[in-house]
Amino acid sequence: MNVTRKQERIIRRALANWQSSGALSTAEEERLAATLKTQAFDWRRLSRYAFWTALACVLIALGSLFADSYLIAVLSSLFSHSGLLRIVVPLLMALACYLWGFSRQRRETQWHYSTEAILFLGVVFTALMLWQIGERLDDGSGHIAPLFLLGCAIYAAVGWFGRSSLVWLFFLLALGNWFGAETGYVSGWGAYWLGMNFPIRFVMFGGVLLAACLLLSRILQPRNLFTVSKAMGLTYLFIALWIMSIFGNYDLDSWSSSSHASLLPWALLFAVAAGICIYISLKTDDGMLRGFGLTFLAINLYTRFFEYFWEGLHKVVFFLILAISLAALGKYAEKIWHAGRA
Repeated sequence: MNVTRKQERIIRRALANWQSSGALSTAEEERLAATLKTQAFDWRRLSRYAFWTALACVLIALGSLFADSYLIAVLSSLFSHSGLLRIVVPLLMALACYLWGFSRQRRETQWHYSTEAILFLGVVFTALMLWQIGERLDDGSGHIAPLFLLGCAIYAAVGWFGRSSLVWLFFLLALGNWFGAETGYVSGWGAYWLGMNFPIRFVMFGGVLLAACLLLSRILQPRNLFTVSKAMGLTYLFIALWIMSIFGNYDLDSWSSSSHASLLPWALLFAVAAGICIYISLKTDDGMLRGFGLTFLAINLYTRFFEYFWEGLHKVVFFLILAISLAALGKYAEKIWHAGRA
């Protein structure tokens, strides 16, 4: 069995523990250990990072293109005679990328990261197409939510049938943008929608997305879409809870006059949500829930520290306490790291 050096250490440690506990004989341990073949280099990880870097370079190139006034003028002159051409060209490019990615995935299943990169290029061209559709249909109303909804439909279909967690991630991002844009438009871009400001809306959105992910786990897992769906549900939920613990259910005008006591219930709700995540992770050994729970519990504590003591403490004392707490946290993490290596 081909394994990386890290995987070999873990497997050999497990075999040694089983042998010492009597679950395996010495001969069985040696026989199983002999089947391990250590890879000198993790080419799979290099492939993943190389394609991610290539995609990042593509996005940087597109950003540089739109920042260059001369190139924009040249492109505008090329497509100035037909507004539809500015929509059709990225549409055809997106279709070509999707069809290429699907056919490659069907014929050559071993090329995973390159296929993901091709499908991602389709996502980029789809976004350009939707932008041009918005430019052509803009009537000044500011109702851009239908464009996000169209993007959701395209990305969901491609991510589902292509079993692409990367494209599915953009579906979930587009879904969040659609929800924010639609509720903002319905409320007249005011502070409240059904009595909720934006952070509370996204607490609800993240909770619904997380619940739907867990209910549909049997459908999502075979298509490699469960992990990214769960991660995005937790991300929406906890970032919204964090912002809500700072601003509460107030608009910007009334928030400036609010007291720390009025915001305390939202901070407690944030802490309770993180605590529930940690508790469930201890029961189920769920590393993702444990990571989110511990990370956002720490963010909550440090946010409250800045909120309550920034003005009351001398800055020397403030930063000394902050340094000591961070050093203690680093020492604890270092202890866990060494325990894992041992």
